[in-house]
Amino acid sequence: MSSAPSPPSVHSFDHFVLDAGQRSLCRGGEPVALNARYFDALALLVREHGRLVGKQRFFDEVWAGSVVTDAALTQCIKEIRRALGDDASAPRFVRTVPGHGYIFIAEMQTAKAAEAASVTEAAGVPAPLLPDTHAAAGGSVFAAELVSAVLGGAVSGLLGGLLYGSALAFSPQALGVGSVSVLGVLLALCIFVGVAGAFGVGLGLAAARRWTRGPGWQLAGGALGGFVVGGLTKLLGSDTFTLLVGHAPAGTTGGLEGAVIGFAVVAGWLLGGAGEAANIRRPVLCAAFTTGLAGALLPLAGGSMMARSLDRMAASFDSSRLDLGPLARLFGEAQLGPISQSALGMMEGALFGACFAGVIWAGRRRMARPAPQTGAQVAM
Repeated sequence: MSSAPSPPSVHSFDHFVLDAGQRSLCRGGEPVALNARYFDALALLVREHGRLVGKQRFFDEVWAGSVVTDAALTQCIKEIRRALGDDASAPRFVRTVPGHGYIFIAEMQTAKAAEAASVTEAAGVPAPLLPDTHAAAGGSVFAAELVSAVLGGAVSGLLGGLLYGSALAFSPQALGVGSVSVLGVLLALCIFVGVAGAFGVGLGLAAARRWTRGPGWQLAGGALGGFVVGGLTKLLGSDTFTLLVGHAPAGTTGGLEGAVIGFAVVAGWLLGGAGEAANIRRPVLCAAFTTGLAGALLPLAGGSMMARSLDRMAASFDSSRLDLGPLARLFGEAQLGPISQSALGMMEGALFGACFAGVIWAGRRRMARPAPQTGAQVAM
């Protein structure tokens, strides 16, 4: 009866090679400093790749015989992430399972690739000369997150269009053919604005996460993306109106509003734990709160959310069937004023933030699921 094969001592992932036998961690042929305890914790995580390693197991195997607190394990994981260049809010290597433990999620190379990496490093050949599997994976993650953001924007635009379209039910032309046409145009316009805004914010956020570290850059990326797309959308809309009817409505939403909303939704996403949150509720509620607050304050500060933009468009055309007066009267105003603009802006922002954060969270969780191990991987 043959004994079970011993686990491999050399593991390769991204540009790193971890040699448990030699107790070394190298990146691109250069050693990475990590103290003995932290190395043992990393080796345990890598050895259990794709499986949850509970807190008690760390205490039993890494700190055997010693009495330590959760804070020591938290600091250990923090140092491991620092050594790997990982980001807790958008992990590529170590994912936290709140209240339970940690999972090593990086794609592992095959035993053959790991052996080749070890040989090339010993010979002084930089590891980047080996096939860069992470670069391809990073590109697919970048694209997947951008698609998630756009989908979230489309959902928020659809809901926002239905919100403002509800005013048509109280208009004198209710249920008429013209009102149905207006509703269709309104839905298309709101979905376009939602998709464009989410694309800009999502692009800025994904770019900041991929090429930089830290929440400050992610906030800046979201704000910059919102500013650029908001400004371009306003410019395109103004040019289109001028070309078709000879003039464009003033005071519509633009770059400044896009920057504020972009900053707010990313702030809420990060406060809610981003991809590290155990369930969807926290990031959705936090993003809805911060973006809803921004949407409520912008009209009071002289900015324009979608409600004011639509009202300005309707006022520019005498024959327009769009009238937001019924929604304004719900807040005690005969026509759209500061109170109704602020209330509707809060609803717009909350919808956008909740949909944006919810769809991205779901997309990240889907990508973070470890792939099923093949027979070759199990045999490693």
